Amino acid sequence: MAISISDFKRKLEEQHAFPSIYIFKFIVPSGKESEVIGLLPEGKITSKISQKGNYISITAELMIIESNQVIEIYQEAHKVEGLIAL
Repeated sequence: MAISISDFKRKLEEQHAFPSIYIFKFIVPSGKESEVIGLLPEGKITSKISQKGNYISITAELMIIESNQVIEIYQEAHKVEGLIAL
């Protein structure tokens, strides 16, 4: 069952004091990493290719101003085919 946006926003605000650093983690098929990275604001972004080269893991440590910014990034990221958000 998927969590509602309002529940997600409430949990974000309970667990984080914005503005703060928020860590995003995504796994995408190789070749899709630029689509995800293009959605992210400036920050520390690292990527690692899987052992077989089929997937790329992306970790982004970003300064986030408010919870809505986190929600918007996840909503846009989920449009990338094959993406898994951790």
